[in-house]
Amino acid sequence: MERVDGAGGGPGPAALLGPTVGVDVGGTSIRGAVVTPSGDVVDTVTAPTPHSAPALEDGIARVVAELRERHEVHAVGLALAGFLDEHRRTVRFAPHLPWRDVAVGGLMQDRIGLPVVLEHDANAAALAEHRFGAASGARNAVVVAIGTGIGAALVQHGELYRGSFGVAPELGHLQVVPDGRPCACGKRGCWERSCSGTALVETALEFLASEAHPESSLARDVRSDRGALTGRRIAAAAHDGDPLARAVVDDFAQWLGVGLAFVADVFDPDVVVVSGGVAGSAPLFLDAAREICAAHATGAGHRPLARIRSTQLGDYAGLIGAAVAAHEQAGT
Repeated sequence: MERVDGAGGGPGPAALLGPTVGVDVGGTSIRGAVVTPSGDVVDTVTAPTPHSAPALEDGIARVVAELRERHEVHAVGLALAGFLDEHRRTVRFAPHLPWRDVAVGGLMQDRIGLPVVLEHDANAAALAEHRFGAASGARNAVVVAIGTGIGAALVQHGELYRGSFGVAPELGHLQVVPDGRPCACGKRGCWERSCSGTALVETALEFLASEAHPESSLARDVRSDRGALTGRRIAAAAHDGDPLARAVVDDFAQWLGVGLAFVADVFDPDVVVVSGGVAGSAPLFLDAAREICAAHATGAGHRPLARIRSTQLGDYAGLIGAAVAAHEQAGT
């Protein structure tokens, strides 16, 4: 059993309902967890993400069914990367999932037979970090979830800010890099194109093409097998001091810091939490990103800046947040 320490207070009406299921629907895997009202993860299930909508719906239903065989739960939250409608019932667009303008909430509720609530994955992570993790006690917090791309969420005085139509804040597609890499969204230089797990690989390939750091063991390995190059491999090599990998991580830190300066100027939060798959390697880049952010923020040296912290809940943040959203919806 995996436990994530909660910060539970006294049991309100929703707390009496007991555990819920949080499901993180990612581009490569479906991860489900049973989560208590105090944020404890008591059971998990993982399955690959199918590519068609019917198969994806089957996969989610199977993950929930497996957890329900072992636990009594009363609601399900689905966390996913994409645009949801303001009622959190319809997936308008999800770049790595097959749904387009589909009423997924009602469809899965009918399929599973329990209340189902949808949540943007970054919002789910922010909800969990604010309730139980690195943003606990913050007045205004921004969560930047860095994985395949960048998701983001804003918590203001304890409430998620969703914008007028449910899609705010879409920080991953801020144009941060002048004449930067093309993005699938149609723009160039989007933040996530230079600051994500995908960006780590692309930067490494660009450095390889320029024949920089010929002494790098990572470069020698990748030249013989390009498929071996992953963000995780780059991070491990950087940890071991490989010069190519270190240069790639330094480039990542540069653009993370520049982007966080935009975040500081626009939202002026007291806490920024860096979460997502890349956050596991935060000791490699976060200190440099803090310095770059402080140097680029408007009025640097004459204003307080946010504390920039790494996730406290790790890979569980989205799962816990989805479960919390389901718990609160079911308790209203």
